[in-house]
Amino acid sequence: MEECPITGPPDEAFTLDPEGRLYHAARLEAAAPVVAVFTTRRGGVSRGHLDSCNLGLAVGDDPEAVLTNRRRALERAGLALPSVVAAEQVHGGRVARVGRHEAGRGATTRETAIPGVDALVTDEPGLTLMIGCADCVPVYLVDPERPAIGLAHAGWRGTVARIAAEAVRAMTEAFGSRPEAILAAVGPSIGPCCYEVDEPVAGPVRRAFGEDAQTLLAPAGRPDRWFLDLWAANRQALLDAGLRPENIGVAGVCTSCNQDRFFSHRASGGKAGRMAALLAIRPSTPAH
Repeated sequence: MEECPITGPPDEAFTLDPEGRLYHAARLEAAAPVVAVFTTRRGGVSRGHLDSCNLGLAVGDDPEAVLTNRRRALERAGLALPSVVAAEQVHGGRVARVGRHEAGRGATTRETAIPGVDALVTDEPGLTLMIGCADCVPVYLVDPERPAIGLAHAGWRGTVARIAAEAVRAMTEAFGSRPEAILAAVGPSIGPCCYEVDEPVAGPVRRAFGEDAQTLLAPAGRPDRWFLDLWAANRQALLDAGLRPENIGVAGVCTSCNQDRFFSHRASGGKAGRMAALLAIRPSTPAH
C-alpha cells in the first residue's frame, strides 16, 4: 500500500485486492465472520471528474451510473444492494441501531437513509452498513464475541463529537459488547500530511481532546494554520472508549495523496465523487 509521507509505512490494517478496487480490513475479516471493505474510485461507469466508481448520489452524477457502480462494488465484496442500510451523515455524533427492517434504506435513494446519524450498529447477519467518504474517516468496529458491528463517519466535526466512541458506547448498550474485546480499523482518509486547518477547526479539537490535542495538531508553517491528524484523533477517541491499543489498526493511506485511487474533497476543491465503507456480518452457513 501507499506510504503517507508523515506517518511512514502503513500497518497493513487494510490490504488492497489485485485489481486495485477494494481495500479489505484484513485483521477484522480474519478475526470474525465479517466483510469489511473500502472501495476505490476504480472499476465503475461514471465519467469526467467522477471517473469511474463514484458511489455518491449527491455529487451531480447520473443516478443510474451510481446504482450500477454500487451494485458492482457490492458484488466484488460478495454483498448485494438490497442488504445495504446507509446513514444520512450530518457530521454529528449520533448513532442508530439498525436491523433487518432497515435493509434497503439509503441503498438507492438519499431520502430513505437513516436520518440525523453518522454511525450505524447492528448484530444482524446479512445487513450491510454503508457510509460514503471522500476524505472523512471511516471507523470500523467489530465485536467478535457477539458478533456485532459498527461503522462510523468521522469528519472533523464528527471526530470532535467523538462519533467513534459513541458507536462503541452504542454497541455496549445494545449488544453487551465489551470495549476491551472490540476490534477497530481506521480506514483510508485524508492524512496529517494534507489536512491543513485553521483556528475555527483547531479550537474545537483542543477543547474536545484537551492535552492530547498537542499531538494531533502540527504547525503548518504559517500563522494560525495546523495539520490535523484525524487518524490519531479517532484512535485516541477509541482508546478513551476502552479499546485496547493492540486492537486498533490504522490504514495510514491518504486519500488526498492518492487521487489516482481515491476521490478527495479537499484536493479536488469540493468536486469529488464518493467511495464507500462497507461492513457486514456474514450470514451463517446452514449445516448439511
